[in-house]
Amino acid sequence: MTEQPRYPMRRRCPFDPPPELARLQAAEPVSRVRLWDGSTPWLVTRYDDVREMLRDPRVSADTDRPGYPFPTPSMAASRGELKTFMRRDGAEHSAGRRPLVPHFTARQAETLRPGIQRIADELTDHLLAGPRPADLVESFALPVSSLVICELLGVPYADRAFFHRTGRSMVSPAVTPAESVAAARELMAYLDDLVARKTAGPGDDLLGRLAAEWLAPGRMTRREIAEMGQLLLIAGYETTANMIALGVVALLEHPAQLARLREDPGLLPGAVEELLRYLSIVHIGRRRTATADLVVGGRRIREGEGMIAATDIADRDESVYSQPDVLDLRRAPRHHLAFGSGPHQCLGQALARVELQVVYGTLLRRVPALALAVPADQLRYKDEMVVYGVHELPVTW
Repeated sequence: MTEQPRYPMRRRCPFDPPPELARLQAAEPVSRVRLWDGSTPWLVTRYDDVREMLRDPRVSADTDRPGYPFPTPSMAASRGELKTFMRRDGAEHSAGRRPLVPHFTARQAETLRPGIQRIADELTDHLLAGPRPADLVESFALPVSSLVICELLGVPYADRAFFHRTGRSMVSPAVTPAESVAAARELMAYLDDLVARKTAGPGDDLLGRLAAEWLAPGRMTRREIAEMGQLLLIAGYETTANMIALGVVALLEHPAQLARLREDPGLLPGAVEELLRYLSIVHIGRRRTATADLVVGGRRIREGEGMIAATDIADRDESVYSQPDVLDLRRAPRHHLAFGSGPHQCLGQALARVELQVVYGTLLRRVPALALAVPADQLRYKDEMVVYGVHELPVTW
């Protein structure tokens, strides 16, 4: 019997999914893979199958279910420390998500655009006034995303070093399970105290509004609001910061596409969608468990078996996208899977889109001579992390 391939696999090209995934998609689109703990969940690789899987009510995101395929030992150990609506199903998921939905609509995200533009311009001012080369991750990408989510939630930006450290420890494969649990509890205690202070004097921010609208009437507990804050804080800066930096690398490494975007800034919204599809920074798949027997891609999956939706290679499915391995900023693929699909689709996707449009547009306009200060193959890519990106991005102009 052939041993199942280990998952996740390593990329060969920094912008492409591992070539083993393309081979599986072509020859064995639903197949078993082996994880760090020896478990062998099903890996689903074709676009239509992935969408079907993520929308199927018999497929659960509940991390308490036996068979759930955890990405890392630390995330398995800390699963009880953060049990938000994203790890619940059905009515529980809908009820937990409901308080946040009005704050993350496309219309609401547009109201934040001027503030995001202000942040991007201020950080660009500092970048241009500083030394060259500069690390675009530390000097721009991470501060932009952190400032945006801090202002939205009402979290003091001065505490960013603390929540960067604890947030990364919760998901990093480099820390021990005990360290991950300790970090989760440390961050939760911080946010619980912050919500308590907002209860005493709510401000015009998301945590303050949740405290006034949901905690005061007794419809949510302080712990539940703190858990929401933890989820939004970590997801709000880590994914966006990585996407900003990796997107800049991709644009600089595709000069013809970059020139096209400079010539026609109207392409920017569609270009953001194409970069999201092409780069797929969530490169460890969406993890699920089957709650009943079902068939996906012709394969029978039994109740209790783990499942992984490989959205990175699904967004390279040639039956859906012409020349999927080519970055084409005119493509504008609105139905890509970078934000997932189905009921657990990313809540903050509208905000992420606005942030990326503002950030890329600002850099193109204000730093037209932006260039890598080292060859792209010398960058340190985050192959080992839950969210893909670059550790540092030395640039000049």
